[in-house]
Amino acid sequence: MAATLNIVGAGHVGRVLGRLFAGHGVFEVQDVLTRSPASAQEAVRFIGSGRPLAQFADLRPARVWMLAVGDDQIAAVCTALAGAGLLQGATVFHCSGAKSSGDLHPASEAGAHVASVHPVRSFADPELVAAAFGGTWCGIEGDPAALASLAPAFEAIGARLVAIDAAAKTVYHAASVFASNYLVTVLDAALRAYAAAGVPDEVARELARPLASETLANVFRLGPAGALSGPVARGDFATVARQHEALKGWDLPTAELYDALVDATTALAARKRRGEA
Repeated sequence: MAATLNIVGAGHVGRVLGRLFAGHGVFEVQDVLTRSPASAQEAVRFIGSGRPLAQFADLRPARVWMLAVGDDQIAAVCTALAGAGLLQGATVFHCSGAKSSGDLHPASEAGAHVASVHPVRSFADPELVAAAFGGTWCGIEGDPAALASLAPAFEAIGARLVAIDAAAKTVYHAASVFASNYLVTVLDAALRAYAAAGVPDEVARELARPLASETLANVFRLGPAGALSGPVARGDFATVARQHEALKGWDLPTAELYDALVDATTALAARKRRGEA
């Protein structure tokens, strides 16, 4: 029989993984605990199995525990479960990209094996992610005993695993922020700058689209240094200075963002000249 799985915190990530684990017969989803009876019922409907709960006191022991709660709740939830005597001999993992398995130390002290498994993708549309999870990279770290059971479980639902240094977990998560969130911020600056030059919003997006999409394709094909072009790559710092001054006259925060990127881009241009990727 499949090992029992309790899920604490069934937002988008918890629901998707719960459905995949249940659907592939990897784990038997047992108890699903959320903040309210209504959200627990909704989560169980999405997962397709499990008992909806809204009270810690109703939880039963399980072989595996997934803490799919917010980062700021992990330690408190783990402490509560450990204090309830539910974790002896169990495997406990969370799904945070920013927190390490070390944040589960109350579970370790209660006799559990702990780990962190972080799927590197957006879960904004749970139905879509659940249907197309195969090939998703997951950063994984923790106790060898926990990884020995979790690695094959995630591989069974189509995940590709990469080992993460727990001591560098925050830097690892910052990498995702750069690749996703801050990329959006930089593109927003580009679109606003086009608008400041009188370009209509819908046209600005079409101007930026090929630049952004072709640059991204080149980064993943050639590496960042090989993909770099523009005034910094050419050493045209007179143009860089003029652009910076023009931006200061238009929007100071955007000028400061531009300036903050110059040194990093200059270092990247030096790698390009040395023939580094």
